[in-house]
Amino acid sequence: MGLTTAFTEMFGVEYPIALAPMGGSAGGALAGAVSRGGGLGLLGGGGGDEDWLARELPVLVDESAGKPWGIGFLSWAVDVGVVARALEHGPSAMMLSFGDPGPFVEHIRSAGAVLIIQVTDLEEARRAVDLGADVIVAQGTESGGHGARHGRSTLPFVPVVVDLATPTPVLAAGGIADGRGVAAALALGAEGALVGTRFHATPEALLAPETARAIVAGRGEDTERNSVLDIARSSRWPTKYTARTLGHPYLDGWRGREDELATAPHAQQAYQDAVVRGEIPALPQWASEAIDLINDLPSAADLVGTLAAQAEAALSRAGRR
Repeated sequence: MGLTTAFTEMFGVEYPIALAPMGGSAGGALAGAVSRGGGLGLLGGGGGDEDWLARELPVLVDESAGKPWGIGFLSWAVDVGVVARALEHGPSAMMLSFGDPGPFVEHIRSAGAVLIIQVTDLEEARRAVDLGADVIVAQGTESGGHGARHGRSTLPFVPVVVDLATPTPVLAAGGIADGRGVAAALALGAEGALVGTRFHATPEALLAPETARAIVAGRGEDTERNSVLDIARSSRWPTKYTARTLGHPYLDGWRGREDELATAPHAQQAYQDAVVRGEIPALPQWASEAIDLINDLPSAADLVGTLAAQAEAALSRAGRR
C-alpha cells in the first residue's frame, strides 16, 4: 500500500507528512532532515528575525539535499519585506499562520511557491479558500504551541474543513504524534498531516535538552492551553490565540489572574529575572496532548519513514477489519 496523495504529488515528496514550522525549534537542520527523509520540511520563520533566517536558511538548503522545503511565518508578526526576501531563496512552499495572510499572497504566488495557509476556525478556513490557498492546514486545539483560544478538536474539525475546501488539499494538524494519527488524518479526508511536537523530540530540533526530555516523560494531562506565559514574557501574541504548554510555575501562580498579570510589570520582570537565573526555561515548553505517544529521540529523517510505515500498517489493519 502506498501513501500517495494530492499532497505528495503536489510536492513530489515520498510521504504525506509535513513538519510544523515551530518557532524556536524548526531550524534548518530539522526542516532539512524532514525533507531528506521524504516529507516536507518547513522552517519556523516566526516573526521573521533576519539574523536567524540568515543563519538557518543556508543550513536548510544544505541539509535538504535538493528535496522540496518551505518556510512558515506568523501572519500577525511578519512584514512583506521579510517574506519577499525569504522567497528569494526559492522555497517550494510558504506557510502562513495566525492572522490575515492576505497581504502576502501575491508575493508568494509571483515567486512560484505553493501557498499553505493554516486555519483554526471556519472563518479562517473560508478566508483561506477565498484567497486561493493551494493547501490548507486545519489545526485542532490538541496541538502544542499556539492555536485558537476557543478551538475545535482535530477529529471533528478536519472533515468540516475538507468539505468546505474541496478540491483544495487539506492537511490535519493537532495531536498527531505517531503513524496512527497520520492514518486517521487520511481517513478524515485530509491529504496528509502536519506534525509538530513529535519532531520536538529529535536531536535536530533547536530545543533545550531538558525540554526534549520533558516531552518524552510527559503526559497529555500535563499540558494546558493558556495565555499566562505569553503575558508573563511580554509576548505580543493576539489574544485570540493561546498556547498549549507543559506545566510551569507561572501557570500555577497566575492561572485565572491573566488581567492582573497583564497590568503587573513587576511580575513580568520577575519572570525575566527567573529566566536569567536559570530557574525556569528560557521558552515555554510547548507540547501537544499527544506527548504520551512520544517515548524516544530518533533522528528526524528516520522518524518520517517510521511515521509513514506506521500509517500504512494502521490503514492495512483497518482495511482487514
